[in-house]
Amino acid sequence: MGKSIVVLDYGSGNLRSAERAVARHGVDVTVTSDFDTALAADGLVVPGVGAFEACMTGLRKIKGERIIGRRLAGGRPVLGICVGMQILFERGVEHGVETEGCDEWPGTVERLSAPVLPHMGWNTVDVPSGSRLFAGLDAETRFYFVHSYGVKNWELQADPSGNIRPPLVTWAEHGDRFVAAVENGPLCATQFHPEKSGDAGAQLLENWLATVD
Repeated sequence: MGKSIVVLDYGSGNLRSAERAVARHGVDVTVTSDFDTALAADGLVVPGVGAFEACMTGLRKIKGERIIGRRLAGGRPVLGICVGMQILFERGVEHGVETEGCDEWPGTVERLSAPVLPHMGWNTVDVPSGSRLFAGLDAETRFYFVHSYGVKNWELQADPSGNIRPPLVTWAEHGDRFVAAVENGPLCATQFHPEKSGDAGAQLLENWLATVD
């Protein structure tokens, strides 16, 4: 049998485009909100479009934060996309409203300071050495972004003992410098949309799927 991937349906996200993009790589993809199915899949994709608060409300209705937490506790891969990345952080602040996120990483999702918002279109990213997610992609590769909010400060401190490998953080710029992707053991996420990023996005999804057992 091939790898089983669930695209989590919690009422927010480009579900069908994410489903099609992942399915092109020859894996079995299911779009569902079912707790047990999402928990048991080899890999879980968490898309997200719209407001942080609305996404968290939808996620909690299906106990999605528990699905993510349990999967990560068992070392089972999760990929967040766009707002599906943002909700992995501690909190989001939109229009003065603060909403608790999944708190997998410390940090705040806040409005970018840029002459034009939303940040919509193609942009390059600054990838750290050792990245598996961006393997085979050069520094001039562009990805497709659609967002007005982001994480401007990475707050997770490195383990002083050096026994735990720190997350790999990829950055991009649009007015502010912001987190464009994170690789943290079984938990990966991108602010951009790999499913809308052509060949570059397809390569990134292929790289992520290679980490899914």
